[in-house]
Amino acid sequence: MIVKFFELKKKRLDNYSLFLLYGNNKGFIEETIESFIKPILSKNIFNYEESEILKDIESFMEEIQNKSFFENDKLIIISRVTDKIYKLIDEILEKKIIDLSIILKAGSLEKKSKIRNLFEKNKETICIPFYEDNVQSLTTIASNYFRDKKINISQENINLLVNKTGGDRINLKNELEKINAFVGTKKKINTDEIIKLTNLVENFNVSDLVDSSLMRNKRRTLNIINENIFSIEDNILILRVYLAKLKRLLKIKKETLLNKNVDAALLTFKPPIFWKDKDVIKQQIKIWTYDKIQELIIKTNNTEYLIKKNPSISNNLITNFILEQTKN
Repeated sequence: MIVKFFELKKKRLDNYSLFLLYGNNKGFIEETIESFIKPILSKNIFNYEESEILKDIESFMEEIQNKSFFENDKLIIISRVTDKIYKLIDEILEKKIIDLSIILKAGSLEKKSKIRNLFEKNKETICIPFYEDNVQSLTTIASNYFRDKKINISQENINLLVNKTGGDRINLKNELEKINAFVGTKKKINTDEIIKLTNLVENFNVSDLVDSSLMRNKRRTLNIINENIFSIEDNILILRVYLAKLKRLLKIKKETLLNKNVDAALLTFKPPIFWKDKDVIKQQIKIWTYDKIQELIIKTNNTEYLIKKNPSISNNLITNFILEQTKN
C-alpha cells in the first residue's frame, strides 16, 4: 500500500509489520523512522545491511523466528535494499511471523522494481516514497523551526540559509541547531551573523568538535583544532554549542538516573533528538556524571566571559578549554 508522508499520522502503524521507505532523501527517511515508526514498534531493534542477510539467509530466517523470553518481539531494520531481497521478503510475508516488524530502507527504486511493486500492491504493507527536498520544503522546515524557537529572522535570511545548505535536509538541521545555540537569549540574528556562521561549514563542524571533546575523542578533537584558525566569533559559537549540548545532556542524565533507561529518556525528550545524535549522546551519558555536567556548564559560562574580556588570547583560552574535556 502506497502511503504519502503526510498521511502517516492518520494511519494506525501498529497494524502493520512491513515497511518500505525508499528514495534519495536519506535524512527524511531516517527522521521518519525515528519520529513516526520506531516509537510504535518493538524496542528490540536489530540492524542489517542487505548484503549481510543475503550471505546467510538461513541464519537470518532462524534469527527472526527465534522466540526469546527477553526478546519476544523484534524490529529488523535492513539498509541498502534492492530487488535481490525480494524472494526473502515475499517468503516472510507468506509465513506471517508473529511479533516481527521489518523496515526496509532503499535508495531510488524504478517503477518496475519487484520489491517496490510488492509493497505497493499488498494491503498488509506500507510503502513510502521520499523525494529530494526542494527550496520550498527546506524553507518551510527552517521557517517552522525559527517560529517554534521564537527566533526573529527575516525571510531574506531564511532564503540565504537554505541556499547555503546545498539542498541537504541534514545540513540544514545542523545549521538550525548552530544558530539556535548562537543566538542564546537575544532571540534574533542578522545577515552578517548568518554569513559568518554558515561559512564555518566550509572549515569545520562546530557540533562535531564539541561532541568529539565530550566523548573524550582526543585524536578527532585535535585534528579539528589543528586544521582551523578560529576567530573570536568562532570561539563564542563553540561555547554556545557546548552550553546547548550540556543543558540537553543534563536533562537526559537526570531522566536516566530516575528511570534507569537511557533509550526511553532519548525517545521522550523534547524537542525530539535527531536520529544521528542518539548514539553520540549515549556515549556521553556514560562518561559524564550529573555533577560533572553541572560543573562544566558553569565553567563554559566563565570561559565565555574570559574570552570577551581578553579577545587577544581567545584562541588559547578556547583551545585549553576544549582539550581539558578530553582528559579522563
